[in-house]
Amino acid sequence: MRKILFLLAFLPLFLYGQKRESVYFENPIFKGEYSEVLEQPLWIEYVVLCPDGSASRKGMDFYTNDSIYTSDNKDYANNVYDKGHLAPAADFNCDREMLYSTFTYLNCALQNQYLNRRTWRLLEAHERELSATGNVSVRIEVEFARNCDVLPTGATVPTGFYKYITYNGTTVIYYFKNERPETSDYTKYVITR
Repeated sequence: MRKILFLLAFLPLFLYGQKRESVYFENPIFKGEYSEVLEQPLWIEYVVLCPDGSASRKGMDFYTNDSIYTSDNKDYANNVYDKGHLAPAADFNCDREMLYSTFTYLNCALQNQYLNRRTWRLLEAHERELSATGNVSVRIEVEFARNCDVLPTGATVPTGFYKYITYNGTTVIYYFKNERPETSDYTKYVITR
């Protein structure tokens, strides 16, 4: 009996060290699933709330989560990957609190800087334009190939991103490889799946 109690006493310590394949999370503006093993989000869903908000992001930076093991600043240092918001900050800048909630690493992917700052950014602006006249919901699925690069810091680099934008009952699906895009014209990345 003592041996069993001893093992039970240490069982939580053993389990605490295990990274989870997927963990569901939700906050007031988006929900998703995160892989502690990959140290990257698997998917995120949100509805554009503030297409023309004006809250300032000055002084904000990404933060880790107490209950889910995520990537961190080290994973984004000295490489070609941006801290790519999946639920974009500009879609939620009604106020500083809402804006700040987008800066969690749960909402951050290792995204090629040229994709993030170019074609992806323009598609996010398109979401906001659409939302000025109707409800826009978005789902982003992060793709990981079998042989993805794993950074020395531990985070896995996504292979690509599927983005589903639903507006007026119609869903348009885009796919972007996680590399420098050939064009900034996001309509060139529309696919059927």
